Amino acid sequence: MSKKTHHPKRYRVLGSLILAASLFAACGDDSSSDVEETTVDTATIADTETTMAEATEETTVADTAATGEACTPDQEIIDAAKTEGQVNLIALPDNWANYKGILEAFRTKYPEVKNPVANPDASSADELTAVETLKGQPDMPDALDVSPAIAQEVDAKGLWEPYKPCSWDEIPENMKDADGKWVAAYYGIMAIGANTTIVTDGAPKSFADLKDPKYKGKVSLNGDPREAGAAFAAVMAASIANGGSFDDILPGIEYFAELKELGNLAGTDVTEATVISGETPIWLDWTYNYPGLAPTLEENGITWEINVPSDGVYGGYYAQGAVKDSPHPNAAKLWIDHIISDEGALGYIQGGAVPARYAALVAAGKVTDEMKKNMPADELVAKVAFPSQDQIAKAKEVLAEQWPTLVG
Repeated sequence: MSKKTHHPKRYRVLGSLILAASLFAACGDDSSSDVEETTVDTATIADTETTMAEATEETTVADTAATGEACTPDQEIIDAAKTEGQVNLIALPDNWANYKGILEAFRTKYPEVKNPVANPDASSADELTAVETLKGQPDMPDALDVSPAIAQEVDAKGLWEPYKPCSWDEIPENMKDADGKWVAAYYGIMAIGANTTIVTDGAPKSFADLKDPKYKGKVSLNGDPREAGAAFAAVMAASIANGGSFDDILPGIEYFAELKELGNLAGTDVTEATVISGETPIWLDWTYNYPGLAPTLEENGITWEINVPSDGVYGGYYAQGAVKDSPHPNAAKLWIDHIISDEGALGYIQGGAVPARYAALVAAGKVTDEMKKNMPADELVAKVAFPSQDQIAKAKEVLAEQWPTLVG
């Protein structure tokens, strides 16, 4: 469940936004998801999104045209990557958006290029630290997968190696750096997970619900929002739910301050072990981190429910890119090509994440209803909007100033 918690620990759980007892039952499948089946009230979501649009200048995920043809990386890059023989990756947990399958697919395509993953559960901040401390060494990370806030820090320090992968034109403008410093290969939606083996009197379906006294000591953020991407997103979502916007994260900070004062906010980070043990019976994380957790929960006889909060819908992506002056620069570029390719994109879908090229893949007829069963419902995907890089930077500043005082 951990990893990039905005920087640290995004706890990868697959989640589609869905469900409840059936956990992963084709919730994102258009043919089977209606308003009553999903735990999300689409009318409420529409109202929320309208408010967000009025209050901010966010851009929605753009539609893109599909070519229907597979794009092949430059042969020179492929040959050079094979000569390098390895790409050093970091902070890619197996259960996070199906990285296990995506990594295996890369090995199948390019058996000459090893792809070891250092510190799988590291945060985005940890990734940046690794680049800086291991600079010039053979185990320095070649590529990163970090929160938008950390992507900005990497950029400010001049550590990205610009590269525009194959199918670049099919990536929406708001999911890539114009100069190719990074691309956002996938995104998810913030959701509330509940271990219903412990939470037996009804799982929370909104941020308002989380303040109920019956959830005292049961609610956990997946990391510190000043460092972890998932936790940052939860605060942004809570802000939207409480009158804030992409330009005003303070209501979200005040919400968690109140939740802590009520005794409902626990201090424990979310991991697979804490969910199984019941230490974190209610947690906030990306939809795509829930499906990967499902098999383990089932093995332990644990039931659960996942709900996208009806009062605060928030979608977020992670940025991927090659690292400047890394030991395997061509292998890094080949990896970025892979996660944007059809194999990589369909791998994200299998894990419950929405790939950057989703619209293009759907238009090309490459996404079936069965593939979408772990994803958020199409109605939600269509409404997702992202804050701008400037809005993220300003929100991060407010968090740094206000979180220690108001929440601690």
